[in-house]
Amino acid sequence: MRILTISDTHTKHKQVPPEWLQPADMIIHAGDVTNRGELTDLSYFLDWFSKLDYKYKIFIAGNHDWCFQDQNKKCLELIKRYNEDLEDKIIYLQDEAKTIEGIKFYGSPWQPEFCNWAFNVPRGPKKKEKWMMIPKDTDVLITHGPAYGFVDQVIGREEHLGCIDLHKRILEVKPRYHICGHIHSGYGVDGWYHPQTKEDADLLINHTTFINASVLNERYEIAYKPILINI
Repeated sequence: MRILTISDTHTKHKQVPPEWLQPADMIIHAGDVTNRGELTDLSYFLDWFSKLDYKYKIFIAGNHDWCFQDQNKKCLELIKRYNEDLEDKIIYLQDEAKTIEGIKFYGSPWQPEFCNWAFNVPRGPKKKEKWMMIPKDTDVLITHGPAYGFVDQVIGREEHLGCIDLHKRILEVKPRYHICGHIHSGYGVDGWYHPQTKEDADLLINHTTFINASVLNERYEIAYKPILINI
């Protein structure tokens, strides 16, 4: 299956050059489809997303997508209305799994507490609870935020901003792909990774490919191409 991965469009989805949207079986969006989580912005995104020529369309929410945290029922009703006219349905995942053509996808919007945005959880036990929900047989993990040590740095800064508890859970689950966004300039495959131990490096690199699919840079300008993978 060919999968095109994209993230952090922040209502600028129509600025993505059409030639960047390469042919694939599926498109996955890893969150932040809006700026402030307005329902009108979600509708604007869904109008675009629903018309893309992919058999499967999956997305999750991000820290800017307040509507999914505060008005979840209305958001799901809006998606349902779009799906009534679609042959290829839009799939929204929030702490849930979906198996498609034998491949198990799991999506989660949570990330470590950051400036009191949506889907924030303090680092520690509460965050760990969220990641323990990830099924052990997940093939493709989709979270808005990155795992610690992978595609999780802002250019020009040394600190890693990803979640250490997510890192640990990925060690246990060993998904084939982890797709995220959130840290815009962390864009890329694997990114700047500095393993804490050689065991960590061997386990992670041998089992999981890490992708930050943000298309915006830190100035919120369209800068990076969606990333195509095969599974």
